[in-house]
Amino acid sequence: MVHIGLAGDVMIGRTVDRSISAKGYVYPWGNMLHLLRETDMNIVNLETTLTTSVQKVEKTFNFKASQDKIKTLTEARITAVNLANNHILDFSGEGLQDTLQALASGHIAHAGAGLNEETASAPLILNCRNMRVGMLGMTNNEPGWKAGPSHYGVNYFDFFSAHDQERALDQIRRVRSLADIVLVSIHWGPNMEEKPHPVFVELAHEMIGQGADIIHGHSAHIFQGIEVYRNKLILYDTGDLIDDYAVDPILRNDRSFFFIVYAENRRLLKLKLIPLSIGHCQVNLADEDSWMWSIRRMKELSASFGTRIPDGGELNL
Repeated sequence: MVHIGLAGDVMIGRTVDRSISAKGYVYPWGNMLHLLRETDMNIVNLETTLTTSVQKVEKTFNFKASQDKIKTLTEARITAVNLANNHILDFSGEGLQDTLQALASGHIAHAGAGLNEETASAPLILNCRNMRVGMLGMTNNEPGWKAGPSHYGVNYFDFFSAHDQERALDQIRRVRSLADIVLVSIHWGPNMEEKPHPVFVELAHEMIGQGADIIHGHSAHIFQGIEVYRNKLILYDTGDLIDDYAVDPILRNDRSFFFIVYAENRRLLKLKLIPLSIGHCQVNLADEDSWMWSIRRMKELSASFGTRIPDGGELNL
Protein backbone atom coordinates (compact mmCIF):
# COMPACT_ATOMS: atom_id res chain seq x y z
CA MET A 1 0.00 0.00 0.00
CA VAL A 2 1.18 3.52 -0.86
CA HIS A 3 0.40 6.54 1.31
CA ILE A 4 0.23 9.75 -0.75
CA GLY A 5 0.33 13.02 1.19
CA LEU A 6 -1.36 15.97 -0.49
CA ALA A 7 -1.67 19.61 0.51
CA GLY A 8 -2.26 22.95 -1.16
CA ASP A 9 -0.15 26.07 -1.52
CA VAL A 10 3.29 26.22 0.05
CA MET A 11 4.31 29.88 0.03
CA ILE A 12 7.73 30.09 1.69
CA GLY A 13 8.63 33.51 0.29
CA ARG A 14 8.39 36.98 1.78
CA THR A 15 8.17 36.92 5.60
CA VAL A 16 8.18 33.11 5.68
CA ASP A 17 11.57 33.22 3.97
CA ARG A 18 12.85 35.60 6.64
CA SER A 19 11.38 33.46 9.43
CA ILE A 20 13.18 30.40 8.08
CA SER A 21 16.45 32.32 7.98
CA ALA A 22 15.98 33.29 11.63
CA LYS A 23 14.46 30.09 13.05
CA GLY A 24 15.68 27.23 10.88
CA TYR A 25 14.64 25.20 7.88
CA VAL A 26 12.04 23.06 9.69
CA TYR A 27 10.35 25.97 11.46
CA PRO A 28 7.41 26.32 8.98
CA TRP A 29 6.32 22.71 9.55
CA GLY A 30 5.58 23.12 13.26
CA ASN A 31 4.36 19.98 15.00
CA MET A 32 3.01 18.31 11.85
CA LEU A 33 6.46 17.53 10.42
CA HIS A 34 6.21 13.89 11.53
CA LEU A 35 3.16 13.41 9.27
CA LEU A 36 5.16 14.46 6.23
CA ARG A 37 7.92 12.05 7.20
CA GLU A 38 5.56 9.09 7.60
CA THR A 39 4.02 9.08 4.10
CA ASP A 40 5.55 7.45 1.02
CA MET A 41 5.34 10.64 -1.03
CA ASN A 42 4.17 14.22 -0.57
CA ILE A 43 2.86 16.50 -3.32
CA VAL A 44 2.11 20.23 -2.93
CA ASN A 45 1.72 23.37 -5.01
CA LEU A 46 4.87 25.51 -4.76
CA GLU A 47 3.48 29.03 -4.53
CA THR A 48 6.79 30.88 -4.84
CA THR A 49 10.03 31.05 -6.74
CA LEU A 50 13.39 30.05 -5.27
CA THR A 51 15.64 32.73 -6.68
CA THR A 52 17.76 35.83 -6.13
CA SER A 53 16.50 37.38 -9.37
CA VAL A 54 15.41 41.02 -9.33
CA GLN A 55 13.62 40.76 -12.70
CA LYS A 56 10.22 41.28 -11.10
CA VAL A 57 7.23 41.09 -13.46
CA GLU A 58 4.48 43.68 -13.07
CA LYS A 59 1.77 42.25 -10.83
CA THR A 60 0.28 42.79 -7.37
CA PHE A 61 2.24 40.14 -5.43
CA ASN A 62 5.64 38.72 -6.34
CA PHE A 63 6.94 35.88 -4.19
CA LYS A 64 10.47 34.57 -3.85
CA ALA A 65 12.65 32.78 -1.32
CA SER A 66 16.38 32.26 -1.44
CA GLN A 67 17.49 29.01 -3.06
CA ASP A 68 18.79 27.53 0.18
CA LYS A 69 15.16 27.26 1.32
CA ILE A 70 14.96 24.12 -0.79
CA LYS A 71 16.10 22.55 2.48
CA THR A 72 12.73 23.43 4.01
CA LEU A 73 11.09 21.27 1.34
CA THR A 74 13.58 18.41 1.62
CA GLU A 75 13.27 18.35 5.42
CA ALA A 76 9.55 17.71 4.92
CA ARG A 77 10.21 14.99 2.34
CA ILE A 78 8.34 16.84 -0.41
CA THR A 79 8.51 14.46 -3.35
CA ALA A 80 7.05 16.60 -6.12
CA VAL A 81 5.62 20.07 -6.62
CA ASN A 82 3.18 21.58 -9.04
CA LEU A 83 4.63 24.66 -10.77
CA ALA A 84 1.64 25.46 -12.98
CA ASN A 85 0.45 28.49 -11.05
CA ASN A 86 0.38 32.29 -10.99
CA HIS A 87 3.66 32.80 -9.10
CA ILE A 88 6.30 30.62 -10.73
CA LEU A 89 7.16 33.41 -13.22
CA ASP A 90 7.00 36.26 -10.69
CA PHE A 91 10.67 36.89 -11.41
CA SER A 92 10.58 36.06 -15.12
CA GLY A 93 12.48 33.27 -16.81
CA GLU A 94 15.49 33.74 -14.57
CA GLY A 95 13.35 33.06 -11.51
CA LEU A 96 11.93 29.93 -13.12
CA GLN A 97 15.37 28.62 -14.07
CA ASP A 98 16.71 29.27 -10.56
CA THR A 99 13.72 27.42 -9.10
CA LEU A 100 14.24 24.45 -11.40
CA GLN A 101 17.91 24.32 -10.40
CA ALA A 102 17.04 24.46 -6.70
CA LEU A 103 14.48 21.66 -7.07
CA ALA A 104 17.03 19.53 -8.93
CA SER A 105 19.58 20.10 -6.17
CA GLY A 106 17.05 18.82 -3.64
CA HIS A 107 15.98 15.90 -5.84
CA ILE A 108 12.40 17.20 -5.84
CA ALA A 109 10.41 16.46 -8.98
CA HIS A 110 8.08 18.95 -10.63
CA ALA A 111 5.31 19.24 -13.19
CA GLY A 112 3.42 22.07 -14.86
CA ALA A 113 6.15 24.52 -15.94
CA GLY A 114 9.32 24.36 -17.95
CA LEU A 115 11.61 25.95 -20.48
CA ASN A 116 9.22 25.12 -23.33
CA GLU A 117 5.78 23.70 -24.02
CA GLU A 118 7.02 20.13 -24.15
CA THR A 119 8.62 20.19 -20.72
CA ALA A 120 5.81 22.23 -19.15
CA SER A 121 3.19 19.68 -20.20
CA ALA A 122 5.29 16.57 -19.64
CA PRO A 123 3.87 14.03 -17.19
CA LEU A 124 5.87 13.13 -14.13
CA ILE A 125 6.13 9.45 -13.20
CA LEU A 126 6.81 8.75 -9.52
CA ASN A 127 7.73 5.17 -8.62
CA CYS A 128 7.03 3.89 -5.13
CA ARG A 129 6.47 0.38 -3.74
CA ASN A 130 5.96 -1.10 -7.21
CA MET A 131 3.35 1.55 -8.01
CA ARG A 132 3.67 4.25 -10.67
CA VAL A 133 1.97 7.56 -9.89
CA GLY A 134 1.63 9.74 -12.96
CA MET A 135 1.31 13.47 -12.26
CA LEU A 136 0.31 16.38 -14.49
CA GLY A 137 0.42 20.06 -13.50
CA MET A 138 -2.14 22.47 -14.99
CA THR A 139 -3.41 26.02 -14.41
CA ASN A 140 -5.96 28.46 -15.79
CA ASN A 141 -4.15 31.46 -14.28
CA GLU A 142 -1.94 33.93 -16.16
CA PRO A 143 -2.69 33.17 -19.83
CA GLY A 144 0.30 35.29 -20.85
CA TRP A 145 2.55 32.77 -19.13
CA LYS A 146 1.57 29.88 -21.40
CA ALA A 147 4.65 27.95 -22.51
CA GLY A 148 5.43 27.91 -26.22
CA PRO A 149 7.41 25.57 -28.50
CA SER A 150 10.61 27.46 -27.73
CA HIS A 151 9.58 29.69 -24.83
CA TYR A 152 9.44 29.04 -21.08
CA GLY A 153 6.12 29.07 -19.27
CA VAL A 154 3.36 27.06 -17.63
CA ASN A 155 0.97 24.35 -18.76
CA TYR A 156 -1.91 26.81 -19.23
CA PHE A 157 -5.52 26.06 -20.18
CA ASP A 158 -8.63 28.17 -20.58
CA PHE A 159 -10.97 25.71 -18.90
CA PHE A 160 -13.97 27.58 -20.31
CA SER A 161 -12.80 26.74 -23.84
CA ALA A 162 -13.92 23.44 -25.38
CA HIS A 163 -10.66 23.30 -27.32
CA ASP A 164 -8.52 23.69 -24.19
CA GLN A 165 -10.66 21.23 -22.25
CA GLU A 166 -9.97 18.67 -24.94
CA ARG A 167 -6.23 19.43 -24.77
CA ALA A 168 -6.29 18.80 -21.03
CA LEU A 169 -8.19 15.54 -21.44
CA ASP A 170 -5.75 14.41 -24.12
CA GLN A 171 -2.84 14.90 -21.72
CA ILE A 172 -4.64 12.69 -19.20
CA ARG A 173 -5.29 10.00 -21.79
CA ARG A 174 -1.59 9.95 -22.70
CA VAL A 175 -0.38 9.50 -19.12
CA ARG A 176 -3.04 6.90 -18.30
CA SER A 177 -1.09 4.17 -20.11
CA LEU A 178 2.11 5.06 -18.24
CA ALA A 179 0.85 4.93 -14.65
CA ASP A 180 -1.12 2.91 -12.13
CA ILE A 181 -2.54 6.02 -10.45
CA VAL A 182 -3.01 9.31 -12.35
CA LEU A 183 -3.00 12.55 -10.36
CA VAL A 184 -3.86 15.90 -11.93
CA SER A 185 -2.66 18.87 -9.88
CA ILE A 186 -4.61 21.97 -10.93
CA HIS A 187 -4.23 25.60 -9.89
CA TRP A 188 -7.65 26.94 -10.89
CA GLY A 189 -10.16 29.60 -9.99
CA PRO A 190 -10.08 32.89 -8.05
CA ASN A 191 -9.07 33.49 -4.46
CA MET A 192 -11.44 32.91 -1.53
CA GLU A 193 -14.13 31.05 -3.47
CA GLU A 194 -16.00 28.60 -1.24
CA LYS A 195 -17.26 26.41 -4.08
CA PRO A 196 -15.81 25.38 -7.44
CA HIS A 197 -17.29 26.83 -10.60
CA PRO A 198 -19.81 24.44 -12.22
CA VAL A 199 -17.58 24.25 -15.29
CA PHE A 200 -14.75 22.97 -13.08
CA VAL A 201 -17.06 20.32 -11.63
CA GLU A 202 -18.04 19.12 -15.09
CA LEU A 203 -14.42 19.15 -16.23
CA ALA A 204 -13.28 17.20 -13.18
CA HIS A 205 -15.86 14.54 -14.01
CA GLU A 206 -14.58 14.41 -17.59
CA MET A 207 -11.01 14.07 -16.33
CA ILE A 208 -12.03 11.11 -14.19
CA GLY A 209 -13.78 9.63 -17.19
CA GLN A 210 -10.60 9.89 -19.26
CA GLY A 211 -8.39 8.21 -16.69
CA ALA A 212 -7.60 10.52 -13.77
CA ASP A 213 -7.78 8.95 -10.31
CA ILE A 214 -7.10 12.04 -8.17
CA ILE A 215 -7.86 15.69 -8.89
CA HIS A 216 -5.61 17.77 -6.63
CA GLY A 217 -7.04 21.30 -6.77
CA HIS A 218 -5.63 24.50 -5.27
CA SER A 219 -5.69 28.28 -5.78
CA ALA A 220 -8.55 29.60 -3.61
CA HIS A 221 -6.45 29.77 -0.41
CA ILE A 222 -9.35 28.06 1.36
CA PHE A 223 -10.41 24.44 1.18
CA GLN A 224 -13.43 23.41 -0.85
CA GLY A 225 -15.57 20.29 -0.82
CA ILE A 226 -14.57 16.74 -1.67
CA GLU A 227 -16.35 14.57 -4.22
CA VAL A 228 -16.01 10.83 -4.68
CA TYR A 229 -16.88 10.25 -8.32
CA ARG A 230 -16.80 6.76 -9.82
CA ASN A 231 -14.74 5.69 -6.79
CA LYS A 232 -12.13 8.32 -7.70
CA LEU A 233 -11.22 11.39 -5.67
CA ILE A 234 -11.81 15.05 -6.47
CA LEU A 235 -10.27 17.53 -4.02
CA TYR A 236 -11.63 20.70 -5.57
CA ASP A 237 -9.33 22.89 -3.48
CA THR A 238 -6.86 21.82 -0.80
CA GLY A 239 -6.36 25.35 0.56
CA ASP A 240 -3.00 26.54 1.89
CA LEU A 241 -0.32 24.72 3.84
CA ILE A 242 2.19 27.50 4.59
CA ASP A 243 1.81 31.25 4.06
CA ASP A 244 2.01 34.68 5.70
CA TYR A 245 -1.36 35.96 4.48
CA ALA A 246 -3.90 38.10 6.28
CA VAL A 247 -6.70 35.96 7.74
CA ASP A 248 -10.32 36.33 6.71
CA PRO A 249 -12.30 35.89 9.98
CA ILE A 250 -15.23 34.30 8.17
CA LEU A 251 -13.61 32.13 5.49
CA ARG A 252 -10.68 31.21 7.74
CA ASN A 253 -7.89 30.75 5.23
CA ASP A 254 -5.68 29.90 8.20
CA ARG A 255 -7.37 26.50 8.49
CA SER A 256 -6.72 23.63 6.12
CA PHE A 257 -5.94 19.92 5.95
CA PHE A 258 -3.23 17.43 5.26
CA PHE A 259 -4.82 14.87 2.95
CA ILE A 260 -3.48 11.30 2.97
CA VAL A 261 -4.63 8.98 0.17
CA TYR A 262 -4.17 5.23 0.62
CA ALA A 263 -3.75 3.34 -2.66
CA GLU A 264 -3.01 -0.26 -3.60
CA ASN A 265 -3.14 -2.34 -6.79
CA ARG A 266 -4.20 0.60 -8.99
CA ARG A 267 -7.07 1.41 -6.60
CA LEU A 268 -7.78 4.20 -4.15
CA LEU A 269 -8.81 2.74 -0.80
CA LYS A 270 -9.15 5.53 1.73
CA LEU A 271 -8.74 9.25 2.35
CA LYS A 272 -7.65 10.57 5.74
CA LEU A 273 -8.19 14.24 6.62
CA ILE A 274 -5.96 15.84 9.25
CA PRO A 275 -7.01 19.42 10.17
CA LEU A 276 -4.25 22.02 10.39
CA SER A 277 -3.89 25.63 11.49
CA ILE A 278 -1.59 28.25 9.95
CA GLY A 279 -0.13 31.16 11.89
CA HIS A 280 3.13 33.05 12.38
CA CYS A 281 4.52 31.57 9.12
CA GLN A 282 4.05 28.06 10.50
CA VAL A 283 1.58 25.18 10.14
CA ASN A 284 0.54 23.05 13.10
CA LEU A 285 -1.99 20.38 13.96
CA ALA A 286 -5.30 22.06 14.70
CA ASP A 287 -6.39 22.43 18.32
CA GLU A 288 -9.71 20.89 19.34
CA ASP A 289 -11.89 23.88 18.42
CA SER A 290 -10.21 24.41 15.05
CA TRP A 291 -10.29 20.68 14.36
CA MET A 292 -14.05 20.53 14.93
CA TRP A 293 -14.66 23.70 12.88
CA SER A 294 -12.69 22.35 9.90
CA ILE A 295 -14.35 18.92 9.92
CA ARG A 296 -17.79 20.50 10.27
CA ARG A 297 -17.07 22.90 7.42
CA MET A 298 -15.75 20.13 5.20
CA LYS A 299 -18.89 18.10 5.92
CA GLU A 300 -21.03 21.06 4.77
CA LEU A 301 -19.03 21.71 1.62
CA SER A 302 -18.85 18.04 0.61
CA ALA A 303 -22.51 17.26 1.24
CA SER A 304 -23.51 19.09 -1.95
CA PHE A 305 -21.48 16.49 -3.87
CA GLY A 306 -23.14 13.63 -2.04
CA THR A 307 -19.98 12.94 -0.04
CA ARG A 308 -20.36 12.07 3.62
CA ILE A 309 -17.33 13.00 5.71
CA PRO A 310 -17.14 10.92 8.93
CA ASP A 311 -16.48 12.73 12.21
CA GLY A 312 -13.06 11.12 12.44
CA GLY A 313 -12.05 12.38 9.00
CA GLU A 314 -11.43 8.95 7.44
CA LEU A 315 -13.34 8.29 4.25
CA ASN A 316 -13.42 4.91 2.51
CA LEU A 317 -13.37 5.22 -1.27
